Amino acid sequence: MIDFEEELKKFHPSLEVEDVEDTVYNQDVTDLADVLVNLVKESKEEEE
Repeated sequence: MIDFEEELKKFHPSLEVEDVEDTVYNQDVTDLADVLVNLVKESKEEEE
């Protein structure tokens, strides 16, 4: 039978996963709310 406690002691996260995690969290991703805010700003600027 597998001793999960013993296996967890041996576990070391992959460096690749940590690198990907840092890249994902540090990205400045534009979402739909950002797009809508920009559209509203642009339309207000055009009205002036």
